[in-house]
Amino acid sequence: MNVPELEAIVLAGGLGTRLSSVVSDVPKPMAPIDSVPFLTYPLTFLGRLGFKRVVLAVGYKHEVIQDHFGRQFMGMDLHYSVEAEPLGTGGGIRMALDSCQQDNLLMINGDTFFQFDYLSMLEFHLSKAARLTCGLKPMQDFDRYGTVDLGPEGQVIQFNEKQPRVEGLINGGVYWMKRDLLNEWESGSKFSFEQQVLEPMPRKGGIFGLVSEGYFIDIGIPEDYRRAQMELPELFKS
Repeated sequence: MNVPELEAIVLAGGLGTRLSSVVSDVPKPMAPIDSVPFLTYPLTFLGRLGFKRVVLAVGYKHEVIQDHFGRQFMGMDLHYSVEAEPLGTGGGIRMALDSCQQDNLLMINGDTFFQFDYLSMLEFHLSKAARLTCGLKPMQDFDRYGTVDLGPEGQVIQFNEKQPRVEGLINGGVYWMKRDLLNEWESGSKFSFEQQVLEPMPRKGGIFGLVSEGYFIDIGIPEDYRRAQMELPELFKS
């Protein structure tokens, strides 16, 4: 596939409130895993896939991230979009988009890792002329995540609230998006990406989902943070 230069936004402004019992004084993406920050793993994955430019959306103790990773990592140019005050998930993304160059770009969370074929996901995104494409993960027996309903052509029909589920597709927090997706909001404004962008978008169209069985970890709670300590280093050995 002939694609433009690969560019990504990584949301790395989390405080890690629910991890305070095991990690403190650093942004959540900097929580240590096998002696390196968690953020090392999603950035390494992007580097291996050939991404050239990453914009890190940072806020809380952003200096910790900037001092550790600097301006280059695995051949990728790193740029920082710094929130002076919390802008919500939407506001942080909107500000980061001002630093982006490509018409379509990947967006991922800095405190989760989803082993997704981002290049195939981009191909799907472009083939659908999508405004936004979500990476979805099948899960069983869960109550921590909302679910996503898909139509026959992969269009997102609805986002469902969190409740106990036997099985379902969860939003894995990885997206390909058009750079102008949030242009109706001013840069520096405060809003929720989940509530004010994702949830209403199925009614407007242009949003699709692609499913992957790839490895998924979210270190938002101590139990999964401990699991990441064992699983991520093993996953990245090869």
